[in-house]
Amino acid sequence: MVEPILFVLMSMAALAGAVTVVAARNPVYSAMGLLGTLFSVAVLYVLQLAHLVAAVQVIVYAGAVLTLFLFVIMLIGVDKEEHWEEPLRYQRSFVAGMAGVVVLMAAGLTFFTDFDWVPAAVGGTDPSRTIGTVQAIAEPMFTDWVLAFEATALLLTIAAAGAIALAHYRRRPH
Repeated sequence: MVEPILFVLMSMAALAGAVTVVAARNPVYSAMGLLGTLFSVAVLYVLQLAHLVAAVQVIVYAGAVLTLFLFVIMLIGVDKEEHWEEPLRYQRSFVAGMAGVVVLMAAGLTFFTDFDWVPAAVGGTDPSRTIGTVQAIAEPMFTDWVLAFEATALLLTIAAAGAIALAHYRRRPH
């Protein structure tokens, strides 16, 4: 019963973050909306027992890519002055109250129900439900697909060397 509720909440959070990415006028707010979307999608991956994919989602996309986005945004410069007056009178207390309700609901689900945060840890794991685990991904990658994996690594290394060579190439005047 809790998984559908968590799915709906995280789906709504992902959609809200996506709308923020598109609708925000400030690029920093857009990046924060992207961060919310990426974390919500990572929780959806955990619900589907794809823990490795969720970890990669948080580490690579929410960590590295979003840091790169923010670096570029700050490098370009956001020279717009922010207005700190609040157009809604009680918005801070409302948000604090809603956060408290969410924390109380999570605590209630954790302590007073038989909710299992990791369904695979409760009993025997159904092999058809463990698609995103480390073993399920690593085994075919390093047995059946090892040639393609190594060829991709070589191709990316050659592309990086080519990009560096092109960046340092200077035309000679005729």
